[in-house]
Amino acid sequence: MAELRGVGIGLGVAQGPVARMAEPLPAPSDGPSALSADEEKARVSEAVAAVARELEERGAQAGGAARDVLEAQAMMAEDPTLEDEVASRIAAGKTGEFAVFDAFASFRDQLTALGGYLGERAADLDDVAQRVIARLRGVPAPGVPDPGHPFVLVAKDLAPADTALLDLDKVLALITSDGGPTSHTAILAREKSIVAIVGVAAAKDLTDGEEVIVDAAAGVVTTAPTAEELERALKRAADRAAQASAPLTPGALADGTAIPLLANLGKPEGAAEAVELGAEGVGLFRTEFLFLSSNQAPTVAQQKEAYTALLSAFPGKKVVVRALDAGADKPLAFLNDAHEENPALGLRGIRALRASEDILREQLTALAEADAATRQTADGPADLWVMAPMIATVEETEYFTSLAREYGIKTAGVMVEVPSSALLADRILGIADFASIGTNDLTQYTLAADRLLGSVASFQDPWHPAVLRLIREVGQAGRENGKPVGICGEAAADPLLAVVLVGLGATSLSMAPTALADVRASLLEYTLAEARGIAEAALAADDAASARDAARDAAAAKGTVAAG
Repeated sequence: MAELRGVGIGLGVAQGPVARMAEPLPAPSDGPSALSADEEKARVSEAVAAVARELEERGAQAGGAARDVLEAQAMMAEDPTLEDEVASRIAAGKTGEFAVFDAFASFRDQLTALGGYLGERAADLDDVAQRVIARLRGVPAPGVPDPGHPFVLVAKDLAPADTALLDLDKVLALITSDGGPTSHTAILAREKSIVAIVGVAAAKDLTDGEEVIVDAAAGVVTTAPTAEELERALKRAADRAAQASAPLTPGALADGTAIPLLANLGKPEGAAEAVELGAEGVGLFRTEFLFLSSNQAPTVAQQKEAYTALLSAFPGKKVVVRALDAGADKPLAFLNDAHEENPALGLRGIRALRASEDILREQLTALAEADAATRQTADGPADLWVMAPMIATVEETEYFTSLAREYGIKTAGVMVEVPSSALLADRILGIADFASIGTNDLTQYTLAADRLLGSVASFQDPWHPAVLRLIREVGQAGRENGKPVGICGEAAADPLLAVVLVGLGATSLSMAPTALADVRASLLEYTLAEARGIAEAALAADDAASARDAARDAAAAKGTVAAG
């Protein structure tokens, strides 16, 4: 028996035989084509179009966040710049397969160098290239294996197209050697409630047919388990299933301290599922969907329609809307599409909005009008809160809150995503009505590690004591100013880390709706005093792994099951 460690997603546990993901297709040879340039171009055009349509169909079938990712991949496949790059290689006498391979690889390297949102697309581009090349060769694209029985899928990482359509009757659990808690694989696995452990470096040594236990709560893969271990894992899985089917209750600690559990949403269409899964409101509504797919800013009327639909779905509940978070790392021709050497540190968030203030004013107008339009709801209107992204200074806080109040927004807050705003939280929360901590970006900027760059993925861990200390600063500032402090980054979906965050002063937690049940169950195991003690144990560690272990040990000392 051996234990392989990684980062668990949720509290699930599963067991079964390993089936490994197929290796990528071999690179095409750099030889001359036997066909004419026109014939090769026609072949590639057909293959690219077929792959794009397949990705769109998979997205429509999967829905949710997967649909957005796959639609983006389809657009990427038919990018005019890539088409020109492929054509130039074909004109030089190369085969369609090599032209696609080489052009996509060159474009991928450029995206990787840019980092940020564009850097994230690099891995997706590899998947598109593999699918196009497979189509040109007339062979199946590398994908999820089908051994004819339920299995534990093991892969270096998963392309979004594969994760989105995993057959959950066959895939018992997922293990990847790469990726971290904020990777696409982790986010989609959490959304689909797949038992998963990512970043298991030793996963490369697992072999087909090998029996394993995947314990996401502990972040451990057990190889060659004993009969007793298999029986315990089965019982835990059954207990968790029973727990998930229990009546929904508001988020709270064991001593009755209320911790509202809210949903992160990217479109109004996700509201119904969030409510069904027990969301007590919305802690983060991303408005980018209205802007990123257009060549011009949406009108006030278009925005009002979307915001009205959102608010109508949560009568009497808190709904926190984030102003447009875009900029150089998510270029918008009507906002800021200027090239920047380091987009993550460039004109983004509130900085980009101030540079194009008319867009911010139109968004605030639409939000205020949607709020007014839903005031007559029978169950009471939604409680609209609006926050600005990427606040770094006290002056930016004053700017946004004053502007929001000018438009009648009664609750105006800020996102704490950079260390400066965490360190100035006492002054910022003297002005803003609330703060919401975006742990993904806060971790990125604290550890100086692009959260979308695979080469530094090991640094992108919100368990790091440096990140936890900054969160504690904000929590303390919230208490001193009598202002709420929410968490809306992926960290809130980690059941044990959620307890630590509450111990550090978080008053609400927002996450993907499918994570709500696990976090609700975890919170109920601890009193506020115990949560604070577990948080202190994590803070005393020197690194992320040690902090996670220290929290788990402190939780175990309380006799809880959430410690794994």
